[in-house]
Order: sequence, then structure tokens, then C-alpha cells
Amino acid sequence: MTQITTNNPATREDLETYDVMSKAEAFEVIDGAHEAFLDWRMRSHEERAPFLREIAAKLRENSESLSKLMTQEMGKLLKDGKTEVELCARLFEYSADNGPEELADEERTHSGGKKRGIVTYSPIGVIYSVQPWNFPLYQAVRVLAANLIAGNAVILKHASICTGSGLALRDVCLEAGLPRGLFEVVVVGHDVSDDIITHDKIRAVTMTGSDGAGAHIGEKAAKALKKTVLELGSNDAYLVLEDADIDLAVQTCAVGRLYNNGETCVSAKRFVVTDAVYDKFVDAFVERMKSTKLGDPMDEDTQLGPLSSEQQFKDVKEQTEKSIAGGATLLCGGDPEDDPKGWYYPATVLADCQPGTPAYDDEIFGPVAAVIRAKDDEDAMRIANDSRYGLGGGIFTKDEEKAIALARDHFDTGMVRINSFGAADPNMPFGGVKDSGYGREHGGFGMKEFVNAKAIFLPS
Repeated sequence: MTQITTNNPATREDLETYDVMSKAEAFEVIDGAHEAFLDWRMRSHEERAPFLREIAAKLRENSESLSKLMTQEMGKLLKDGKTEVELCARLFEYSADNGPEELADEERTHSGGKKRGIVTYSPIGVIYSVQPWNFPLYQAVRVLAANLIAGNAVILKHASICTGSGLALRDVCLEAGLPRGLFEVVVVGHDVSDDIITHDKIRAVTMTGSDGAGAHIGEKAAKALKKTVLELGSNDAYLVLEDADIDLAVQTCAVGRLYNNGETCVSAKRFVVTDAVYDKFVDAFVERMKSTKLGDPMDEDTQLGPLSSEQQFKDVKEQTEKSIAGGATLLCGGDPEDDPKGWYYPATVLADCQPGTPAYDDEIFGPVAAVIRAKDDEDAMRIANDSRYGLGGGIFTKDEEKAIALARDHFDTGMVRINSFGAADPNMPFGGVKDSGYGREHGGFGMKEFVNAKAIFLPS
């Protein structure tokens, strides 16, 4: 029997070993989820909501153990894990509080306004959720909470390195009283995962990960005529305009680059700085990054933990080296020690980043900041949009109205932060454009991605 073993990236020690399911075992899980859905769909939104609130309560009760498990499996700071658990609890509560109204039947008219019509948002069945390792609970929960209130069932295929976190989330849901089958975890390889996509009881697929993986999953689902929501990679640009508050920009950009060890799709990654403030920003930014304390993610005073795995470490190291070879200047970091205790990569700043190199074109999923000089504000906006990605971005300026206009009319992304950084909020839509994918989660939008907007025509 094939097995996978999880590993602690801070110590390189093995954690747990799990059996990989066969195709038949995985399909049995799908059949069970479908049976659970048939009952769940008949409950009202108001009847479903208390289950979600109870899950939120159980998440908070188990915050310490869940946070510790995430840290052990993928290296995030323990304090960030606790923040993640709280966000997950809030997402369940948001869905419980807002779902009944968002998904309520809508009264409309037809035949020129002469006759009555009703639009219902009906659940469709079992949703297949393929999720990455960087937010082991949150990535799964943002799909789960929205779809449970909508009346669907969810099957999660988690990244192998955080198998334990996926299973722990399932156990919390069961402990909270969620009917068995409505949320299940399959531990499968890529071949079986592709077969799951085409299973006749899987009605839709959602995935978070790289654009390459998203293209593969999107193609498989499209051939089976199944709807997808894809939240893919990005290379978010944060603009430091001529009138920016440089102290605020430096502190915020450093947090934005280092949050979750730099392994966040909406991390600040490219820093496009206008010529007028370039030297002042870069000097202070480099000093701030140099001062970052790298260490044990369990320690409260650690600011940067290890990368999630040996492969992630190798990828970040290779991308940084290729960027330097392509013309980038190393201003700090970029010299990881061969630490037998873990896969630690220091806070790194690259300047003079050139098109055609990873720092300019691609997503470096680690604590590596790419600084790019712009002639002026207009040139900074041009450089920001010079990317195949379009997930998030940021603008630093003292003129808030100018920032709003740039964000609304020019920034070609799904999300824009003004004079701030943050990852996600339950009340705001989350998603991107271009190679960053399509579809939206949060803010009520995710509840309607996988429902049947059904038109009912009445004769009078």
C-alpha cells in the first residue's frame, strides 16, 4: 500500500504516516457524500446555520492544538496559526449570519412585468476542493463554510504535507455535530484526483494553487462540463508613489512580504518604487528586512520561520539565483545556511529586477522581495500591470482619492490595498484575473458560485 509521511520543516523530523486511498476507496467516499447531500439539501438555510456556528465554537476550543499542528506540518509561526483559526471561525459565522439572506428566494417578474417570477439558489451536490499547504485550515474552510450554508457537500483533497491538518478539520466538524459525509477528506495521488474530477457525482471543482496546476484541473473539469473556481498564483505589485508616507510604506511592505513566511498568494512581492522616493524607501526597507529574526516558529518572538519543505527551499533558492544571474542586485539575504535543523531562508531583497527573470515575471513563494524602479507614478502603474498575474496589489500615497481612482480604473487585479496590507476578510470578495484565476470567494460571492440560479415562472 502506498503511503505518505509528513515532515516538520523546522526540524526535518518525520511526523505521521498515512495510507493513500485507492480509486475505489475514494469513490466510496464520494458516494457517501452524495447521500449526505440528499438530506442536507432539504434543510433550510436557517436550519443549517447552527451547525456552522457550532463548528466555529469548536475551532476556537481547539485553537492551540490546531495551530501547533499547522506549525509542525508546514512551518508557519504559531501565532499566525492562531490568527488563522480565528479567521476560520469568523468565516463559518459569517456564512451562518449572512447565508440565509444572500441565498433567499428572490421575487421577480416576467412577461414585461405582468407575471410573477421566483429565482431560487438551489444546491447542486458534491463539490471537489483541491487545496494547498500554505494555509492548511483557511484554504479548506473558505470553500467549506460557503458551500455548507448553500446546501452542498464538500470533499477535500489537501496537499500531502498537511494531511494531518485536513483530517483534524474534518474531526472538528464531526465533533461539532455536522452530519457525516458532508465534509470528507480523501488522501489520494494526482491520477486518482483526476478521476475524481470526472466522477458523475462531483458537480463542481474548486482549487487553489499554481497557475500550471490550475490549468490542468480546469482542463479536466471543462472536458467533463463542470464549473470551476480557480484561485491561482500571483506576483502582487505594491506601488510606492511620489507622495507616499515612506515610513508607513516600509513597515507595511516588510510585513506584507514576510507574512506566513512569504508563502501567501496575496503577499506583497514586487515593490514598484518611483524615482523620487526610491533611495529613501530602499535604504529603510533593506534595514527593516535585515533586522528580521529568523528562527523556531514555535517561539513567540520569531518573525520568520522555515519554508514549508525541502522542495520549497530549493525552488526559492533557484529562483533567487536565476534572478541575480539575470541582472538583479542582491541587497540583503539570499545566502541560506545549510541548517540541518530546518529549511530556513532569510529575508531577502533584490533590486534592479529585470523582465524575463523569476523576480519580475513569476511568483517567488518565500521571503524574497523584488524592487523595481519606476520613472514616475504613471510608469509605476504600467509596471504593476506588466504581469500575467492579477490577484492583488497595493498603493502607497497620501492622496486617497487618487489611490481609489488608480485601484478602480487602472489596477488590473481582483483586490487592491491602499496604504495597508492584509490577506483576506470574510466580508470582501477574494479572487483574481488573468493567470491568477477566476471566480470569487468571501463576501457572499462564494456562496453563489456553486448553486443553481433557478428561474421559476408563474402564470400570473
